[in-house]
Parts: sequence; C-alpha cells; structure tokens
Amino acid sequence: VQLQASGGGLVQAGGSLRLSCVVSGGTFSRYAVGWFRRAPGKEREFVAGISRSGGDRKYANSVKGRFTISRDNGRKTAYLQMNSLEPEDTADYYCAAEPTILTVPAVTYPDVYHYWGQGTQVTVSS
Repeated sequence: VQLQASGGGLVQAGGSLRLSCVVSGGTFSRYAVGWFRRAPGKEREFVAGISRSGGDRKYANSVKGRFTISRDNGRKTAYLQMNSLEPEDTADYYCAAEPTILTVPAVTYPDVYHYWGQGTQVTVSS
C-alpha cells in the first residue's frame, strides 16, 4: 500500500488549502485514514481522522471548525480541507492509512498506522 500526499504550499493567514492523499495498492474502502502534522521543533500531532465509510470523523481541538476531512472511496483519495489557516498551522502534513482501525477514537494514535505517505509542507505567513 502506498500513499501520496499533495496540496501543500505557502498561504497567507486566513487563507485555505486542500490536501489530498491518494492510496494505491490496496482496497481503499477498507482503511481508516488519518492526517498528522509535525511543526519544526515539535512532536508529531494528530490533526483529523475518518472512518472507512466516511461516516465518522474526529478532529484535534486546535483545528475543529476550520479543517474538514473527507474521502472519496471511488477515487481512492482522502482530503483535508483547511480554512482560516493560522501561522500555528505551519508544519509538514502526513496522511496515514490503517485497515485494523474499527472505531474512530483510534484514529488519533499514530502508532496504530502501518502505512504512511511522505509529508507535504504547509507554510502559513502572518
């Protein structure tokens, strides 16, 4: 299973970006998907996660109301729509997929995921 993340870039505070994560080599609908980020000098942190069907979602408190995670199982792609971006959102963003996650609360734990994409860099200027 391979994950390809894209969509990062430089944006001014208050702006928007949409990240994409294309999954290949597996049956996408069998995988829960999570987005994580790592800011310079900080630990990796959970951002958002979505169940296999897309019916359940979970967000970090810091992004709730500003970010939206979604998925298109037909396109084998997960998305992270990021609105009202803040300089504190500056980080490398990673998507991850895992077939054994059956309940949404589990999407927050990075050690559960077996499959990771490369990071896509998001920089928010003030």
